[in-house]
Parts: sequence; C-alpha cells; structure tokens
Amino acid sequence: MSSAPPPAATAPLSAVLITLNAAHSLPSCLQSLAFADEIVVVDSGSSDGTVALAEHYGARVIHQEWLGFGRQKQFAVSQARHDWVFCIDADEQVTPALAAAIGAALQGPQHHAYRVARCNCFMGRYLRHGEGYPDWNLRLFHRGHARWSDDAVHEHVLTGESVGDLAGDLLHDSAETLDSYLAKQNCYTTLAAEAAHRAGKRAGSGRLLLSPLFRFIKFYLVRRGFLDGLPGLVHTLIGCTNSFAKYAKMIDLQRRSGR
Repeated sequence: MSSAPPPAATAPLSAVLITLNAAHSLPSCLQSLAFADEIVVVDSGSSDGTVALAEHYGARVIHQEWLGFGRQKQFAVSQARHDWVFCIDADEQVTPALAAAIGAALQGPQHHAYRVARCNCFMGRYLRHGEGYPDWNLRLFHRGHARWSDDAVHEHVLTGESVGDLAGDLLHDSAETLDSYLAKQNCYTTLAAEAAHRAGKRAGSGRLLLSPLFRFIKFYLVRRGFLDGLPGLVHTLIGCTNSFAKYAKMIDLQRRSGR
C-alpha cells in the first residue's frame, strides 16, 4: 500500500510594516501576525515607545529616515529575509480567517500576488458597504514579481502578473478623531493634486462639479453605503469633498503656474 504524499511545504513569509509613533495600535497588529515566520518593522524615528514594543513582540526593527510612503514600504520589503512578504500598516489587524487563507495560499501559490479585503472602522463602526468595503488591497506578494510604487501618497503594489483574492478580512482601525481624519484627507488631496499637476493632468469646472456627484451615486447608492447608517453617509460625503478639493487644488496650481 502506497503512503499518502507529504503535505506541501509552506513558503516562508515575512510580515513587514513601517511605523512612526504607533505605540497605541502596534500591539494588536503584531499579535495578529503570529503566523508569520518573521516580522520586520521599519521605523522612521518614533519617540513613543514604538521600537521597544516592536522588539518585545519579536520584530526585527530597522531605522530608516522617511522616504515617502511608497519608497519607505519598498525599503521595508527589501529588508525581509524571505521573498514572500505580507505588508500591513500598524493600525491594521489580520483576522484568523485571513491568516488561514494566507497559509493555504503559500502551500501552493497559484499567483505571485494576492489582494485582501480591508474592512475600515469609521466613527466607531466597521463599514461593510460603499467605499469602505470591500476595500481591496494587494498586500501579499513575491517580491521578485511585484513591488511598491514610488508614490508619496496613495502608494500601491505594482505587478504585471495575475492577482488572486484571499478570504477573510484585514481590519483597519485608526482610532483617530474625525478632526485628525479630515486633516489627513486635506494633506492627501494636496499631494494628489500636486502629483497630477506634475504629470501634466488638467482639471476644469466639469470635473470639479461632476466628480463628487458621480462619487456619491457610485458609493452611497449603487454600492449601498446607506446601509452603514450615519457613519456610511459621513464617509461617503468626505470622499466626495476630497474629490472636489483635489480638482480645486489642481485648478489653483494651474492658475499659479500659468498652465
């Protein structure tokens, strides 16, 4: 009688993240990464105990001055000991279902990159509709076949190959106030407008007016953001405001530069 073949070996995995004064959220994040073969934390100068916390949970900590989101994350990927990496932010947690899906995928990878559904907590509620869910993010990949973009904001993983989907959620809970969230969005729209302007893109009154409207229809009505109650409405309206602000800032840059 022939014996059953041994189970396929799971490819070793490095979990990588970048930090700056993330002590308040880091423990939950690192605890959820217990399934990884190593954890790499790239810190850009925390003063709140982040480094000590990371080391307490067994992470390998590397200091790197700030390079911008995309380059900082790619630097973190380059420091991993293993080619398969899972990228996570300090205010995110891997659910048991997602951890199991990652382990299963690495037993016999069908793709070189996988995306996960991120579930965002906003105003005390995890959003399950609209723009808040599923917030697909490519986070698990073989670094020989994918890499982070160099974007200073709205960075994303680049790959020319097929991408698989993983079951389970990546929970995102920034625990920030609405005031700080709005301040961050204002910064993001400025960076996005500047990047678009440098790329030679132009904006006019049509986009300024119609983009927020179409965004509201898409995420609040078509993707049923209304099912998330008041947090869903506020989240959608902030997204519409961001769209308006981005194009308004682009128009202002065009006026100032004469092009």
